[in-house]
Amino acid sequence: MTNRRFDLAIIGGGINGCGIARDAAGRGLGVFLCEQGDLGSATSSASTKLIHGGLRYLEHYDFKLVRHALTERERLWAIAPHIIWPLRFVLPHRKGLRPAWMLRLGLFIYDHLGGRKMLPGTETLRLTTNPLGAPLHDVSAVGFEYSDCWVQDNRLVVLNARDARSKGADIRVRTRCIEARRENGEWLVTVEDTETGEQETIRARALINAAGPWVDQVLSSTVKLKAPGSLRLVQGSHIVVNKLYDHDRCYIFQNPDGRIFFSIPYEEDFTLIGTTDQDFKGELSNVRASEKEIAYLCEAASSYFNKTIAPGDVVWSYSGVRALFDNGAENAQKTTRDYVLTLDDENGAAPLLSVFGGKITTFRCLAEDALERLAAIFPDWTRHAGWTATKPLPGGDFPVGGAGTLAAHLRRDYPFLSEKEARRLVKHYGTDARIILGRAKSAADLGRDFGGSLTEAEVLFLMQREFTLCAADIVWRRTKSGLRMTTEEIETLDLWMTDYRKDMAKPLMKQAG
Repeated sequence: MTNRRFDLAIIGGGINGCGIARDAAGRGLGVFLCEQGDLGSATSSASTKLIHGGLRYLEHYDFKLVRHALTERERLWAIAPHIIWPLRFVLPHRKGLRPAWMLRLGLFIYDHLGGRKMLPGTETLRLTTNPLGAPLHDVSAVGFEYSDCWVQDNRLVVLNARDARSKGADIRVRTRCIEARRENGEWLVTVEDTETGEQETIRARALINAAGPWVDQVLSSTVKLKAPGSLRLVQGSHIVVNKLYDHDRCYIFQNPDGRIFFSIPYEEDFTLIGTTDQDFKGELSNVRASEKEIAYLCEAASSYFNKTIAPGDVVWSYSGVRALFDNGAENAQKTTRDYVLTLDDENGAAPLLSVFGGKITTFRCLAEDALERLAAIFPDWTRHAGWTATKPLPGGDFPVGGAGTLAAHLRRDYPFLSEKEARRLVKHYGTDARIILGRAKSAADLGRDFGGSLTEAEVLFLMQREFTLCAADIVWRRTKSGLRMTTEEIETLDLWMTDYRKDMAKPLMKQAG
């Protein structure tokens, strides 16, 4: 059937697509979004999980991008204080690499380039006497400490999708766009459920291609148009090891090859190390951290930490591919991370807007810019512009810095929770944690424990409200419970979810029969 009409159809359920869907739905537009896999299951779940300006981009004179991102840091923190929180970064100086004066100058610019009101500024450290230098070797006495923010990246995607759906958007996961063509001043968009094979065609006034690494494929194969620019695919891989140090700071390290990498406290018991930056030429359906990349990160980290890190110490690795607009840079590290929006509406045809590049930090601005481009064609789309800058995401309706108080209140009202469990619930769900806990008087009231402190009550919440269909959606994306679960526990969860979905479908099938 082709009688369902929308103002806007979006291909791609990563951070850019979901951010646009939220903004558009909040302006009163009819929005349809399809994602071929799970929400944020590709690039948007494989970031270094930072909300930051990008200190190293100053070296490439990308001041506009850095200023843009720095301005967004505290704005995003304010609308999502449960999944975004401040993080202090330690930058040690190492002889033979970028000189100390250059690092300090860069940090001075970083502090003053844009938007810092709540985050503390840069401090100079004496690493020979400061405890922050204790885990390190082969660094100079001088180091620096500055501020950025951390984010639960997949949750940021999902919360945007949830808010879009609450405002009327039709969000489809495991739904592939197989054809999009113009007809009578509209887009006819045909989608296919990847599980059942069922197809549906909808109509839309405008189409946005936010398919990330697949943006070129959508243009050439689905829309049958030539790409307006050149796409550069850049792979970034990360490793997770058991906790390397006890404090809560992140380290940013320089490598002799000019790259930088981070070492970040992760899920309380682990350390996240990454990223690599290299051009990607493989199959997008099979993106993994290679043995070479894992060895590179282990060697790089071992060159700074007193503890030697080997590939055998890696408890988990992940990798993603960023779709960057190719600006002709000589290598992946120098390719711009800024986004580029291209609009195809020649001779008054139904508009197609394609999204290239972008950073998770600037997704909200990208969404505003995308709708501004389309509002030049549809003036009524300007209504309520800018609303996403101040309205909290689901679960984020509490003050910045209030996560500790929220966790304490959870423990007061649900005394069977440990401090660690309360913190985890708040850092994933914020005020929505109370929906999961409900009227529980004991841990047993939350139902089955699948492992990794993941309960039946939480799984049901994620299935009913956050688009999850299989165990991987939950244990590796919505939460990181997989780090504390055995393979058998994850398989058991997967079977339980499959059975639950079948049971829920039975009444519908009976009614349909």
